[in-house]
Parts: sequence; structure tokens; C-alpha cells
Amino acid sequence: MPRHRTESVTAACAGLALLLGSTVCADDDLLLKSASAVNEGQLHFLVMPPDKPVHHHQNRIVIDPASLDTGWVSLTQCHDNLDAVPRAQITFREGFVRDLRIDSSRGAAEAWVDGPSIQLRGIEPGSRLCLSAQTRALRDTGGGYYNLNNGPYMRKFLDGYYPMRVTLDVDYPSAMLRLVDVSPQVTAGLAVQETPGRIHLDALFEGELRTLIQFLRRE
Repeated sequence: MPRHRTESVTAACAGLALLLGSTVCADDDLLLKSASAVNEGQLHFLVMPPDKPVHHHQNRIVIDPASLDTGWVSLTQCHDNLDAVPRAQITFREGFVRDLRIDSSRGAAEAWVDGPSIQLRGIEPGSRLCLSAQTRALRDTGGGYYNLNNGPYMRKFLDGYYPMRVTLDVDYPSAMLRLVDVSPQVTAGLAVQETPGRIHLDALFEGELRTLIQFLRRE
């Protein structure tokens, strides 16, 4: 995998996103919370939601027939309950995203596209941001198999991670692809629903979440 450079809002808050995953970093008094109050990176699914609303990261990915040849898929993404902070960014892997644009924004003084990232300033409580893009996320691994990798999804401050909810809907051409596996496996705090042509994943967690969806091309 090629190395790549990521930008950060501050020296203490760096964002790294692989394939479809997007990282949200922020700069605020939350950075001053004690280390004992945050997760240090190990993935931990939450059975019960926190008392306060958490950042909800919603994704819809569409795999079309052309994606099997090019690897490019369509992504729409919305963020609800972004942290009320002076500055934040949503980053994607450079070279693996194109046509990135902001579809709607509410509760932020400014929001703009900067290369493979979206930058935000003056975020207020109850904010929402929706974006769309093309991402090169579907990998032909040979023998008729395709992998769709997503993540890491994270809500990071300094060296700690805070609770986050991610929902992911994947639409795929069921006449051309057969679902083989979804990882991580279903557990408390992670639900997966499968129907022909669609996968729905809902996760509540702390740390870094990476998902892998494997398909086999039909003859």
C-alpha cells in the first residue's frame, strides 16, 4: 500500500482515512480531558449509548457494474452531532477520492473543500454536514473476488478516542456479485442486515473501526 501524507487541524490532532473511511478531528477544550476518560485506540463496541448524543457518521455506497472494472464507487455521507468546536476536518485518502463536494451544511460558520478533505470552522451544537464523492474503494483481488474496505472510522482527540456511531449502507448489483463475508462479525454494539443487493451495518464504538466486505463475481 503506498504511503501518503495527511494534514491536521493542529499538531496534536492528525487525521488519517483509508479508502472510504473518514476521520474527524477537532480542536477544543475536549482536548484537555484526562487520559482516563478516553479510549486509547483499541476497538471497543458499546452495548449502551452514552447519555449525550454522539457523532453519527452515515454512509451510502453504490457499487455499479462499471465499478467492477474501475474500482470507483459512489459515496454519499452525512455527519450529525459534530462536536461543537472551533475547527475540525473530515479527511479522505489522497488519490482515492474525486469529485468531493459539500451537499449541505448547517450549524458551521464555514465549510469548504480543501483537496481530499473538508474543513470546518465555528461548529455549533446540533450541526449537520452532508457530502458526496467518488471513491476508489473496490479492489479486485483475483479469482473473481472483490474487497470493499472502509475505515478507519474514528472520533479522535489528541491520543484518545471518543464514542461514535457509524451506519453504512452498501448497494451492489446482485445479478453480478454475491456477498461472501462481512467483517467484523455481528456482536453487541454491531448489527449487520443483509438482503439481496444491499448490506446495512450499524456500529456504536470507541477506537478505530475498519470494515471489510467481500464479494464473489457471479458467472
